[in-house]
Amino acid sequence: MNYQDINAETITSWIDEGWKWGIPIDHDTYKRATEGEWDVLLTPTKPVPHSWFGELKGKRLLGLASGGGQQIPIFSARGARCTVLDYTDRQLESERLVAQREGYDVNIVKADMTKPLPFDDNSFDIIFNPASLCYIEKVEPVLMECARILKPNGILMVTFENGINYISDVNDESRITQSLPFNPLEKPELYRKEDGMQFSHSMTEQIGGLIKANLKITDLYEDTNGYGLLHELHIPSFIALRAVKEL
Repeated sequence: MNYQDINAETITSWIDEGWKWGIPIDHDTYKRATEGEWDVLLTPTKPVPHSWFGELKGKRLLGLASGGGQQIPIFSARGARCTVLDYTDRQLESERLVAQREGYDVNIVKADMTKPLPFDDNSFDIIFNPASLCYIEKVEPVLMECARILKPNGILMVTFENGINYISDVNDESRITQSLPFNPLEKPELYRKEDGMQFSHSMTEQIGGLIKANLKITDLYEDTNGYGLLHELHIPSFIALRAVKEL
């Protein structure tokens, strides 16, 4: 079993336990979005500014590792032509159920984002990638693929992590116990079955990956985990970024 299969099994178990990111939106939320009342999250607590999107109607949008029936239904309600790619069957099933319930079309793709993405060059106006890169070992190839499939002047919205979640004791965030990088493939003793296979990434990998992919950062904001001591102390763990594919 490869580590992506391990993570798919882990996420499925989280969904069974009521994981918040696996609960699809209800009909009322979808209806409000059609009327102009909507928000989506890249990170745990702060909504993405609407100005990052511009007009969504008619835009080709890819939800990358964005299954679960939370963001894609909102984008569809706003008139975007959506594709969602995920590797967890239950997350994709939620997308299918919401689309059937609300009567819109969505292209649902099961694929592993550590592999070349199954789309043509210059396919999408927007790629929306919520916090998920922490579940893959290598970030740069994904960013290069995003740049390939974005249209010129296309927009990537992506979440990076700053590593702080991986240096503290999982049961006591006041104690620093672990060096970076955090990579359970290189250090198997770091693997915790209940957390799946997670990886820290440096800013060199993440910001540097955007630069190498010719993606220009146009805006960003930081966010916390939404719970725990780090959150209570207002210490950010995530960075949401908006980047544009330069001509």
